[in-house]
Amino acid sequence: MKRIALFLATNLAIVLVLSVTMRLLGVEPYLTAQGLNLTSLLIFAAVMGFGGSLISLAISKWMAKKSMGVQVIETPSNSTEFWLVETVRKYSQEAGIGMPEVGIFDSPEVNAFATGANKNNALVAVSSGLLRTMTREEAEAVIGHEVAHVANGDMVTLALIQGVVNTFVMFLSRVIGHTVDRVVFKNENGHGPAFFVTMIVAELILGVLASIIVMWFSRQREFRADRGGASLAGRGAMIAALERLNSLHPHPLPDKMAAFGIAGGGAAGLKRLFMTHPPLEERIAALRAVQ
Repeated sequence: MKRIALFLATNLAIVLVLSVTMRLLGVEPYLTAQGLNLTSLLIFAAVMGFGGSLISLAISKWMAKKSMGVQVIETPSNSTEFWLVETVRKYSQEAGIGMPEVGIFDSPEVNAFATGANKNNALVAVSSGLLRTMTREEAEAVIGHEVAHVANGDMVTLALIQGVVNTFVMFLSRVIGHTVDRVVFKNENGHGPAFFVTMIVAELILGVLASIIVMWFSRQREFRADRGGASLAGRGAMIAALERLNSLHPHPLPDKMAAFGIAGGGAAGLKRLFMTHPPLEERIAALRAVQ
């Protein structure tokens, strides 16, 4: 319940901030009695599409800490925390990035994630379940995978892709609504109910298609992060970690954190198009195929 309330409050705040920003910038309404002001519509779509995505990226560390209950390790209090911090430090130096914050979140699930607005201001967190279940070698491979995500700039890339598709969805759905209102329903003054109904339907359909594109990019970055983890911790250790995850069938992380975890849920048929992660079997096979 806390995660849902935080998610809704954050998104409402983002919409309010962007709405005020457009007012301050003097952006004219895109709906006029004569039709659509395409310039204003494009500005509106870009501000709302990119703005929401980039603000979410900027507060991603804060959101992750609050929603997942991450306890950041300021000073290691035991040997496990010391090993965890030093492993992240070692791999970060090898990957050429700044030292991320390191944390642990309480969960029986075996998982980990990385997030942050840039390569030198990231967060790497692992679950208590991962620390209890995996061997040190397997856990180090998972950490290498997450550090590779940071080094590859995957959080920024995914935010930009999401911003682009958001912009197109908002722009095209309103153009389609306007066209149907004018051409099919012959509404020449203002915009009638047909505009708003068609716009909502078009936005839903285009949103689904956009999600397929974003999820495809998300799956490709997982293969790349696996290779990065293999280069840092060793290919054998990375394969062993994925095999252990495959045997445990871990659940994906909740809400917006799902795309940033080490493992996602399985799916078949059309559901595969909406997976944030490739099946673990495919990731293992891809690593085995690397020469």
